[in-house]
Amino acid sequence: MNKHVLFEKLIAKLESERSQLAEAALHTYEAATHEESEPEDQYDTRGLEASYLAGAQAKRVAAVEQMINTIRQLGVKEFGEEDSISSTALVELDHEGKSSYCLLLPQGGGLAIDHDGHHIQVITPQSPLGEAILGRQVGDVASVDVGKETHEYEIVSVS
Repeated sequence: MNKHVLFEKLIAKLESERSQLAEAALHTYEAATHEESEPEDQYDTRGLEASYLAGAQAKRVAAVEQMINTIRQLGVKEFGEEDSISSTALVELDHEGKSSYCLLLPQGGGLAIDHDGHHIQVITPQSPLGEAILGRQVGDVASVDVGKETHEYEIVSVS
Protein backbone atom coordinates (compact mmCIF):
# COMPACT_ATOMS: atom_id res chain seq x y z
CA MET A 1 0.00 0.00 0.00
CA ASN A 2 1.36 3.42 -0.92
CA LYS A 3 1.42 5.36 2.35
CA HIS A 4 2.26 8.66 0.63
CA VAL A 5 -1.03 8.47 -1.29
CA LEU A 6 -2.82 7.40 1.90
CA PHE A 7 -1.51 10.48 3.74
CA GLU A 8 -2.51 12.74 0.82
CA LYS A 9 -6.04 11.29 0.89
CA LEU A 10 -6.22 11.73 4.66
CA ILE A 11 -5.11 15.37 4.43
CA ALA A 12 -7.58 16.00 1.58
CA LYS A 13 -10.39 14.52 3.70
CA LEU A 14 -9.44 16.74 6.65
CA GLU A 15 -9.18 19.83 4.43
CA SER A 16 -12.67 19.13 3.09
CA GLU A 17 -13.98 18.74 6.64
CA ARG A 18 -12.25 21.98 7.67
CA SER A 19 -13.84 23.83 4.77
CA GLN A 20 -17.33 22.55 5.61
CA LEU A 21 -16.88 23.37 9.29
CA ALA A 22 -15.60 26.88 8.52
CA GLU A 23 -18.59 27.55 6.27
CA ALA A 24 -21.01 26.30 8.93
CA ALA A 25 -19.29 28.45 11.57
CA LEU A 26 -19.58 31.51 9.34
CA HIS A 27 -23.30 30.92 8.76
CA THR A 28 -23.87 30.40 12.47
CA TYR A 29 -21.93 33.57 13.29
CA GLU A 30 -24.01 35.51 10.76
CA ALA A 31 -27.19 34.13 12.32
CA ALA A 32 -25.98 35.08 15.79
CA THR A 33 -25.23 38.66 14.77
CA HIS A 34 -28.25 39.17 12.50
CA GLU A 35 -30.77 41.78 13.64
CA GLU A 36 -33.46 39.12 13.93
CA SER A 37 -31.36 37.45 16.64
CA GLU A 38 -31.70 40.42 18.97
CA PRO A 39 -33.57 39.27 22.07
CA GLU A 40 -37.24 40.17 22.26
CA ASP A 41 -37.18 39.92 26.04
CA GLN A 42 -34.87 38.82 28.84
CA TYR A 43 -35.71 35.16 28.24
CA ASP A 44 -34.93 35.13 24.51
CA THR A 45 -31.47 33.54 24.16
CA ARG A 46 -31.46 32.58 20.47
CA GLY A 47 -28.64 34.97 19.60
CA LEU A 48 -26.57 33.95 22.61
CA GLU A 49 -27.01 30.24 21.83
CA ALA A 50 -26.03 30.80 18.20
CA SER A 51 -22.89 32.66 19.30
CA TYR A 52 -21.92 29.75 21.58
CA LEU A 53 -22.44 27.35 18.69
CA ALA A 54 -20.35 29.52 16.36
CA GLY A 55 -17.56 29.59 18.95
CA ALA A 56 -17.61 25.80 19.30
CA GLN A 57 -17.56 25.38 15.52
CA ALA A 58 -14.58 27.74 15.27
CA LYS A 59 -12.73 25.63 17.87
CA ARG A 60 -13.44 22.50 15.83
CA VAL A 61 -12.05 24.21 12.72
CA ALA A 62 -8.87 25.03 14.67
CA ALA A 63 -8.59 21.42 15.91
CA VAL A 64 -8.89 20.05 12.36
CA GLU A 65 -6.31 22.59 11.17
CA GLN A 66 -3.95 21.39 13.91
CA MET A 67 -4.44 17.75 12.81
CA ILE A 68 -3.60 18.69 9.22
CA ASN A 69 -0.44 20.50 10.31
CA THR A 70 0.63 17.64 12.58
CA ILE A 71 0.20 15.05 9.82
CA ARG A 72 2.14 17.21 7.35
CA GLN A 73 5.00 17.70 9.82
CA LEU A 74 5.25 14.02 10.70
CA GLY A 75 6.21 12.88 7.26
CA VAL A 76 5.78 9.31 6.12
CA LYS A 77 8.06 6.76 7.74
CA GLU A 78 8.36 3.37 6.12
CA PHE A 79 8.49 0.37 8.45
CA GLY A 80 9.99 -3.04 7.87
CA GLU A 81 9.11 -6.38 9.46
CA GLU A 82 11.80 -5.95 12.12
CA ASP A 83 10.83 -2.37 13.06
CA SER A 84 8.87 -1.58 16.20
CA ILE A 85 5.52 0.09 15.71
CA SER A 86 5.52 3.84 16.27
CA SER A 87 3.85 6.95 14.88
CA THR A 88 2.82 6.78 11.19
CA ALA A 89 2.88 2.98 11.15
CA LEU A 90 0.22 1.37 9.00
CA VAL A 91 -0.57 -1.89 10.80
CA GLU A 92 -2.47 -4.91 9.55
CA LEU A 93 -4.08 -6.84 12.39
CA ASP A 94 -5.79 -10.20 12.58
CA HIS A 95 -8.55 -10.63 15.16
CA GLU A 96 -10.28 -13.99 15.16
CA GLY A 97 -9.52 -14.54 11.47
CA LYS A 98 -10.66 -11.09 10.41
CA SER A 99 -8.11 -8.68 8.95
CA SER A 100 -8.20 -4.95 9.73
CA TYR A 101 -5.90 -1.98 9.18
CA CYS A 102 -5.05 0.90 11.47
CA LEU A 103 -2.81 3.94 11.10
CA LEU A 104 -1.08 5.11 14.27
CA LEU A 105 -1.01 8.91 14.51
CA PRO A 106 -0.59 11.30 17.46
CA GLN A 107 -3.98 12.94 16.69
CA GLY A 108 -7.10 12.14 14.75
CA GLY A 109 -8.27 8.98 16.46
CA GLY A 110 -11.58 7.88 15.05
CA LEU A 111 -10.94 9.11 11.52
CA ALA A 112 -11.38 6.46 8.88
CA ILE A 113 -10.51 6.32 5.21
CA ASP A 114 -10.80 3.79 2.42
CA HIS A 115 -7.57 3.21 0.51
CA ASP A 116 -6.57 0.53 -1.99
CA GLY A 117 -9.71 -1.45 -1.19
CA HIS A 118 -9.08 -1.43 2.57
CA HIS A 119 -10.84 0.41 5.36
CA ILE A 120 -8.18 2.10 7.49
CA GLN A 121 -8.92 3.38 10.98
CA VAL A 122 -6.76 6.11 12.54
CA ILE A 123 -5.84 5.34 16.14
CA THR A 124 -3.69 7.19 18.67
CA PRO A 125 -1.17 5.87 21.20
CA GLN A 126 -3.63 6.91 23.93
CA SER A 127 -6.32 4.51 22.67
CA PRO A 128 -6.40 1.00 24.13
CA LEU A 129 -5.44 -0.61 20.80
CA GLY A 130 -2.80 2.04 20.08
CA GLU A 131 -1.25 1.51 23.48
CA ALA A 132 -1.30 -2.27 22.99
CA ILE A 133 0.50 -2.26 19.61
CA LEU A 134 2.97 0.56 20.31
CA GLY A 135 6.52 -0.82 20.32
CA ARG A 136 5.49 -4.26 19.10
CA GLN A 137 6.59 -5.99 15.88
CA VAL A 138 5.19 -8.25 13.18
CA GLY A 139 4.22 -11.59 14.70
CA ASP A 140 3.53 -10.17 18.16
CA VAL A 141 0.10 -10.41 19.76
CA ALA A 142 -1.43 -7.33 21.34
CA SER A 143 -4.10 -7.75 24.02
CA VAL A 144 -6.86 -5.25 24.69
CA ASP A 145 -9.24 -5.55 27.62
CA VAL A 146 -12.82 -4.73 26.65
CA GLY A 147 -15.03 -4.95 29.69
CA LYS A 148 -14.61 -8.44 31.09
CA GLU A 149 -13.19 -9.79 27.83
CA THR A 150 -9.68 -9.69 26.41
CA HIS A 151 -9.34 -9.29 22.65
CA GLU A 152 -6.12 -10.45 21.03
CA TYR A 153 -4.79 -8.95 17.81
CA GLU A 154 -1.96 -10.56 15.89
CA ILE A 155 0.25 -8.06 14.09
CA VAL A 156 0.37 -9.36 10.51
CA SER A 157 2.29 -6.55 8.79
CA VAL A 158 3.66 -3.07 9.39
CA SER A 159 4.50 -0.54 6.69
